[in-house]
Amino acid sequence: MFTLRRWWDRNGLLIVLASLVLGSALYVRQTQAALLFEAYQLVTRPFQSEPSKQEQLMDARMVELQARLVELESQNQQLKELLDYKSTTKKQGIVAPIVGRSADHWWKQITLGRGSNDGIQEGYIVTGTGGVVGRVIGVTPNTSRVLLLSDPSSRVGVTISRSRFMGYMRGQGESNAVMEFFDKVPDVRPGDIVSTSPFSHLFPAGYPVGVVESIDLTKSPAPEAVVKFSAPIGYLEWVIVLENNPRLAEDSSGEQPLE
Repeated sequence: MFTLRRWWDRNGLLIVLASLVLGSALYVRQTQAALLFEAYQLVTRPFQSEPSKQEQLMDARMVELQARLVELESQNQQLKELLDYKSTTKKQGIVAPIVGRSADHWWKQITLGRGSNDGIQEGYIVTGTGGVVGRVIGVTPNTSRVLLLSDPSSRVGVTISRSRFMGYMRGQGESNAVMEFFDKVPDVRPGDIVSTSPFSHLFPAGYPVGVVESIDLTKSPAPEAVVKFSAPIGYLEWVIVLENNPRLAEDSSGEQPLE
C-alpha cells in the first residue's frame, strides 16, 4: 500500500494531465473543433484585417441604400431647380430627360428621352438650368438629338446684354465658347452677360447663354471674347424643350435675321 502511494505521488500528476489531453483530443474530434474555432474568432476578431462574409454583405447593402438615397435626393434637387427655372419663363415647354451623349464628341450632342410623340420637332430649342443648351436637329417618335452650343459647328447670334454690342458665338470645349464681334471696338468687359441676339436665325432673342470670361481686342479679323456657358451642360440630366419659330427674330426686329 505504501509502495502504491509512492508510485501515485510520482506519476499521478502525469496521469491526470495525460487524461485531460486525451479527453480534450476526443472532444475536439467529436465537435470538429467548433468551440476552439469560436474562441479563436472571439479573441482574434479585434485584430482581423478583413471582415467576415456576413459583415461584407451587410456593409455592401448599407452602401447600396446610401447610394440610392443620395441619387434620389440629387434627382429631386435637379428637378426642383429645373421646375423653378421653368416657372420663370413665359413659354410652356416639354421637360425631357437626357438619356445619351455622343461617344465621339462627348459633350457636343445629347439624346433626349422625348420625341415627336411628345410634340418635339426639329429646330426646337433646348434650355436647362442657367440658360440655352442647344437645339433639336433630329427627331424620332421617342427620342430627340440635340446639337449643343459647345459643338464647334454650332453658330449662334449673340449680344452683350449691357452694351448691346453683337456678334456670333461658336462652341469651344465643354463649358466655353468664343464670341466674335461685328464691331472693331466693342464695349465689353469680363462679367458681362451674353444672350441670344434679335438677329439670330436659329434661336429667339433674349435667352441667357453665358458670361464673358476674357477679351482679346487685338484678335484679327475681329475682336473676340471667351464666354463661359451659364448652363452646366456637362452636369445636366433634365432639360426643357421649347417651340421655336424661325421667323421670330425677323418679326421682333423688323430686319432679316443672320444665317
